[in-house]
Amino acid sequence: MVGLAILAAAVQLAGTHFAAARQPLAHPLDGFGVVLLLAGPALLLLHRRAPEVMLAGAVAVTAAYLALRYPWGPVPMSLALAVVLATAAGRRVFSWSVAGVLVAALFTWAAVRGAQFDLVRASAVSGWLVILVLIGEGLRLRLDRAAERRAKAREDKLRAEDEYRLALARDIHDVVAHSLSMINVRASVALHLADRDPAQLKPALEAIKEGSKESLDQVRELLGVLRQDAPRRPGLSLEGIPALVEDARLGGLAASLQYDGDPSLVRGRLGPEGETVAYRVVQEAVTNAVRHAGATTLAVRIGPAADGRLRIDVDDDGSGLGNRAEGNGLRGMRERLAGVGGAVELVELHPGLGVRATLPLHPGVPAPGGRP
Repeated sequence: MVGLAILAAAVQLAGTHFAAARQPLAHPLDGFGVVLLLAGPALLLLHRRAPEVMLAGAVAVTAAYLALRYPWGPVPMSLALAVVLATAAGRRVFSWSVAGVLVAALFTWAAVRGAQFDLVRASAVSGWLVILVLIGEGLRLRLDRAAERRAKAREDKLRAEDEYRLALARDIHDVVAHSLSMINVRASVALHLADRDPAQLKPALEAIKEGSKESLDQVRELLGVLRQDAPRRPGLSLEGIPALVEDARLGGLAASLQYDGDPSLVRGRLGPEGETVAYRVVQEAVTNAVRHAGATTLAVRIGPAADGRLRIDVDDDGSGLGNRAEGNGLRGMRERLAGVGGAVELVELHPGLGVRATLPLHPGVPAPGGRP
């Protein structure tokens, strides 16, 4: 806006200087006249803080300049800009009121003088005043739309950040809950073996060491994301599900895994995000069976369903959900599945709990090394 004010000052000064040479009967342009020519552009700097003062001041400065009969030139430029800027700033009533007062003054002046040419001039100036206000209205609408777009962009950014933080929180919960549950179960097994079968104690401790190392690596990756040192990558796939079942088996459960069809053909149709969700679903189901249900058997079955979706069934023979409210893990499972267009249903098996999850499969996506 400073640049616009400087441009208006330069145009008014230079234009009036050249126009004065052709107006010998006008009042000579003295210091006060120059001050009036500069005052109008200076008032434009108030367009944000005080649009009303800007417009009223521009009217007063222009009227004073014309009343003192200084040379006619581009002096109305500041007034025209003030009308547009005040309207664009949202001072619509004030701008239209000022324009109305000026139109009335112009026609009153033309009527007093009684010359037909003055009436034509008043009509032309009035038309331009209305056009200037309408230009301001159009600019205001454009600025409002731009502000709405910026506000929407900020909301979308905040929403994306919230969803990102929620996804990280789910990842941290899944990693920590599963890891601690498996370590706790394996430690219990190790204590049991220490008394009954000391020869098996070392493999049990090695299993604890390996499981804790993998968990620490995943936690470090997630912490790196929180520090913005690393991007958040899915990194999990159907290939990791057998290891989850093996964890349950090492924890003392009679765990089994069954695929309906070739899993490599399913992977390509799930996509990286879908594979991550499938892994987390099985992980959470295993964690619940080990940590909360007190189950002794666990059965995982994965395969395409008749409706073109991937079906994941995880059954255990534990205590089931009963009247307990769903915890963070099950809520996170629902949120993950909903995020990729999937769904989950919990079925009481008496005894035990059945997890029935479905994920969409994308047709025509070739699997790595397999058929589409």
